[in-house]
Amino acid sequence: MKAHQLWFTEPYTVTIREEELPALADNQILVRTWYSAISAGTEILVYRHQIPEIMALDESLPSLENQHEYPLQYGYATVGQIESIGAAVDPSWLEKLVFAFQPHASHFITTPDQVFPLPEELDPLAAVFLANMETAVNLVQDAAPGIGERVIVVGQGVVGLLVSSLLTEFPLEEIYAVEKIEERRHFAQRIGVDKAFHPGFEIEIHALKQALQMHDPKAGADLVFELSGNPEALNLAIDLTGFSGRIVVGSWYGSKKAALNLGGRFHRNRIRLISSQVSTLAPALTGRWNKARRLKVAWDMICRVHPEQFISHRIPFTSAADAYQLLDQTPEDVLQAVFVYGV
Repeated sequence: MKAHQLWFTEPYTVTIREEELPALADNQILVRTWYSAISAGTEILVYRHQIPEIMALDESLPSLENQHEYPLQYGYATVGQIESIGAAVDPSWLEKLVFAFQPHASHFITTPDQVFPLPEELDPLAAVFLANMETAVNLVQDAAPGIGERVIVVGQGVVGLLVSSLLTEFPLEEIYAVEKIEERRHFAQRIGVDKAFHPGFEIEIHALKQALQMHDPKAGADLVFELSGNPEALNLAIDLTGFSGRIVVGSWYGSKKAALNLGGRFHRNRIRLISSQVSTLAPALTGRWNKARRLKVAWDMICRVHPEQFISHRIPFTSAADAYQLLDQTPEDVLQAVFVYGV
């Protein structure tokens, strides 16, 4: 059986290789891919070679172990159908639609414990958002929003929009978004954000500060999510956070450095920076939560939020190089790109 696999071979270069897959072991399954979603923030860092050289891309996922230098495969949001099963696999798995944390490829071999059957009522296109929705759930759990709080989400890419969608379910006083791309600001307000602001326009940031009542030096947002992927946005987050407020940093900057202003508001206002990353659970929750419970919540939220509305581009897998060039050169034109494998 041959598979077509996407490989990052050098900076700004991806190729599709035809590889012969080994015969199935008794405990393995063969999945034919229908769709896979590009995680624009992380994958563009890989595409540009802006990942720390000593760090594996995700040690918690078997499919990405030891992936830290070219040539490498990447991707972790694949939906497909089980096409063949090994002799020891329960026959009920055959032809199931499943999600897998697998790199972009037309076919892949794995084991049943590494895939997640789709809920019957779910559109397979919506299912490609499971990884990002789990990230959004994790971010909100780490933030622990409180009743009546003022919350800001900086960055309205897919993860930012998913976080904003989840926050609209909470009894918050206000939810504000900060995003430079106009279409994403419109999306944010469409899903329930109270108002969205452009970070590059001084008059808009001034209006946001007025909304936060920042004439009082201790006033500001109770909670800020930094999800823009831009290290410079952390200083804006600090400027907008009130006394003892929390900043949840969900962006992964790769090898990019953040030059932070830790004098002034940060020091005097006891602002807390919280690192949030989906490969682990918030320590405060581990007595009652595990990843299976968090994934169930993510599935439920996909059915509730309908994130397929955020898909802006459906791109044939054979045009993968064009997709990454588009994301690199005109990211403002792409919200969520999904590879289509000739379903």
